[in-house]
Amino acid sequence: MLDATIDAIIKQMAANPAPKLWEVSAPQARTMFLDMREVFEPKGVPIGKVDSVEIPGPGGPLAARIYTPVGLAGRVTPACVFYHGGGWVIGDLDTHDGICRQLANESGCRVVAVDYRLAPENKFPAAFDDAYAALVWTEANASDYSINPNRLAVAGDSAGGNLAAAVALHAKAKGGPNVSYQVLFYPVTQARADTASMHDLATGYFLEKASMDWFCEQYLSAGADVNDPRVSPLAAKDVSGIAPAYVLVAGFDPLKDEGKAYAAKLKAAGVAVDFVEFETMIHGFLGMAGLVPQAGQALREAGKAMANALA
Repeated sequence: MLDATIDAIIKQMAANPAPKLWEVSAPQARTMFLDMREVFEPKGVPIGKVDSVEIPGPGGPLAARIYTPVGLAGRVTPACVFYHGGGWVIGDLDTHDGICRQLANESGCRVVAVDYRLAPENKFPAAFDDAYAALVWTEANASDYSINPNRLAVAGDSAGGNLAAAVALHAKAKGGPNVSYQVLFYPVTQARADTASMHDLATGYFLEKASMDWFCEQYLSAGADVNDPRVSPLAAKDVSGIAPAYVLVAGFDPLKDEGKAYAAKLKAAGVAVDFVEFETMIHGFLGMAGLVPQAGQALREAGKAMANALA
């Protein structure tokens, strides 16, 4: 059964409908997303320190923020490179500021959030290349920010979870940087997925199948290989030996089945996996912590798992 608070939010949105993402331009969609997150995210989450930095990326400098947990300034900590969600098209450092603050505090890790290039202005593999570059930069500059370069994680939600999973695979194939843990919040693991949840939950639950189709159209060039592991980690031939994973899915999310399938694929390859399903939640609920108690609970549990894995 759908959570009562979530149900009320969905009904209120239906009573005051906004344009669909695919009916507006990408810049307009970004503004809509930011406005929505400002309503749903908690305000004034305390944090020890936030450093705004520039990371050299393959297409030019990338804005990033380094979040130091409360009470840990000056202490060396593990770090998590975080990639925001938004279908590779929308989302930025501001839309996920609350999540990054909470994840830093709950895990005791510095969180390095990166503002990777967005589609359709920058097609695949721009976002992936930026995501991997951010991990490389974090390892190389760890000492400047009191980060332990031997205790690095990657994390992200939705399309950000896709990037985190793809970066973990790529880092293993390239022989570095060493990723010790990956946290995947309702990740996209297969572009243009044809799953039961994608069809059964296609409309009415916040994220819609039509939105996912639109995101893929913006991100991928015509003729792109949807089974390239940098796009679809689920299609990777070999996932053995990659970092242990924390995979979270929501019960009323079109992406639920592909998240479950990726967790199962990792387990079958001998990768340690913590799989968690919030059965009454929808896609994107972590960004609703200002209204939905389960969002805070989910971030606390994921942060604890990361802390234990990187201890």
